[in-house]
Amino acid sequence: MLTLALPKGRLAEESARILKDKGWLDSLPPSDSKELTFVSKDKRLRLLFVRSQDVCTYVEECSADAGIVGWDIIKEGKYDLISPVDLKIGECRLSLASFPDFDLYAKRSKVRVATKYPELTKEYFFSKGISCEVIKLYGSIELAPIVGLSDCIVDLVSTGGTLKANGLKEIESILFSTARLVCNRSSFYAKQDELRSLIESLEN
Repeated sequence: MLTLALPKGRLAEESARILKDKGWLDSLPPSDSKELTFVSKDKRLRLLFVRSQDVCTYVEECSADAGIVGWDIIKEGKYDLISPVDLKIGECRLSLASFPDFDLYAKRSKVRVATKYPELTKEYFFSKGISCEVIKLYGSIELAPIVGLSDCIVDLVSTGGTLKANGLKEIESILFSTARLVCNRSSFYAKQDELRSLIESLEN
């Protein structure tokens, strides 16, 4: 049996539909279930439903053989995983945003940035040669510049509707993200037949 970690919510639902279409699931997990695991009737696949930020940890620590997670999370955590398939779902972008009159290159000692992605944010500002102070938040990132906590934010953007509703503007895209299949390196060899079969079916 393969164990696959999925991020709770819409991405898990989309992933489960793909797995069903590819013959890995005979039925979809109940949408109203509170259970954190789901096993296919043929015992071929077990799903774990975890927070998106935890998917890579479950896979890296061998509690799951593989997982489906956004490229943004993979890059932020610098996990030691194999990422063989881009599922081309969950499209979004990690972007710098602020008020329309924000000048990234204005003379200041450092830029204060609120984000859930401190490592990618530091890399971005370092590449620009700009000093930054990163303020890590876990939600409502758009609020930070409104109340003066930060000069700008780095956050995931899909349609841009939330930014616009709060008077903010997308300034520059830092990273484009889609959901990827990631595999534990040990499992990739110990269960290579099963994982190769999964990879091939998701690629086609």
